[in-house]
Amino acid sequence: MSASALDAVVVGAGPNGLAAAITLARAGLAVRVYEANPVAGGGVASEELTLPGFVHDTCSAVHPLAVASPFFRTLPLARHGLEWVHPEIPVVQAMDGPMPALCRTLDETAQRLGGDEGRSWRDLFAPFVQRWDDLLDDTLVPLGVPRHPLLMARFGLAGMRSARGLALARLRGEGSRALFAGCAAHSFLALEQLASASFGLMLGASGHAVGWPFPRGGARRLAEALVDHLRELGGEVVTGVRVTDLAELPPSRAVVLDLTPRQVLGVTGERLPSGYRARLARWRYGPAVFKVDWALSEPIPWSSEACRRAGTIHVGGTLDDTCESERAHWQGRVAERPFVLLAQPTLFDPTRAPAGRHVAWGYCHVPLGWTGNALDAIESHVERHAPGFRDVVLARSVRGPADMERANANLVSGDINGGTQDLGQLFFRPVASLHPHATPLSNLYICSSSTPPGGGVHGMGGWHAARAALRRTFGRGRA
Repeated sequence: MSASALDAVVVGAGPNGLAAAITLARAGLAVRVYEANPVAGGGVASEELTLPGFVHDTCSAVHPLAVASPFFRTLPLARHGLEWVHPEIPVVQAMDGPMPALCRTLDETAQRLGGDEGRSWRDLFAPFVQRWDDLLDDTLVPLGVPRHPLLMARFGLAGMRSARGLALARLRGEGSRALFAGCAAHSFLALEQLASASFGLMLGASGHAVGWPFPRGGARRLAEALVDHLRELGGEVVTGVRVTDLAELPPSRAVVLDLTPRQVLGVTGERLPSGYRARLARWRYGPAVFKVDWALSEPIPWSSEACRRAGTIHVGGTLDDTCESERAHWQGRVAERPFVLLAQPTLFDPTRAPAGRHVAWGYCHVPLGWTGNALDAIESHVERHAPGFRDVVLARSVRGPADMERANANLVSGDINGGTQDLGQLFFRPVASLHPHATPLSNLYICSSSTPPGGGVHGMGGWHAARAALRRTFGRGRA
């Protein structure tokens, strides 16, 4: 494809950038994607970080929103080799005493929790699990008039509360409250903050509706399938090219940036109006992650049988324990026992390690740009529930916030969500606008996780940005 034939250029080959490119290519447009890293995928990538033959996911790893994504579900990704692996149990909350598990069905989860505790879990989640597709219709979109107003009113009344407040009001036991807190902690918010409950509701409901699966062979398989489909549609992906200024791009009718506000300001220079630049400059990042990947000689020796059957383990303790951990990084510190998100995919996908060996990863939340070392805190917390854990570790890859940003410039100071998703930035991303994916320049669009619907691997930001470009730049009506 010659440069003169290009209709659109996408900068950044993360899942949103690839989704935007695919949407434009499906409309018959000539599209080229530029990616700074040697391979496409952005945060959806896998590498041998520790030892040869041990395949680790470098950032995102477990993908409930990808398998649920209304856009990804329209793509023939299975034809391009994508296979979802569903662990027997999606999520377990590691805590002293019986460990609560989020199972694939509401009934099984309620049965394991037992009695009033189980019934309270079912009562909280049933309306959203039963109408999961309708819920996605109204939550994975920019702010607007909902298609299902009664459902969204019900979701809003619960979701706009703090996770701690909703857990104490609606759940009837320590296990269910801790399990909910673990899901809500994916928000990176302090669990006393308004709207933190919405993350617990969405991720909890997704576990029952679609599971918490991951791609066989590593997260990279999702990116590879997206790239293969884009090329099948005639699109191009050019890797190893870092765009630092829009002037470096070939001529095209539209440009879509899979970049967060800091990078948008860098590549656009003075082209955007000063008022819009000032609004982008006020964007707030953060908190960050401290991540460890392990090569293991054998499975993690969990003391709980439920942990040995789970795809994701939240090493978080009680509701109070998780609240303390998630409050700490907002106060500029790391809790003594930080909430650790952990997965061991080789229990369900042995292709990622040599025969009989395993890989695992775990991360905790830390202050934005934190320069400390949380390795001992993470491993000590895991060891508490898996005595002998350190004895099975063959090698480690340890990455703090600065390392995460070096690997992917969109992970500013270690923020993997493209900006905090508190109440002020949950709906208005990256600025308050009825058309948040469009910029004041008629041919320039933004599609990163800093746009609606925010963080997570779902491609919806790219889809919305591409549809905006089709309407405004290419005159394709209600594309």
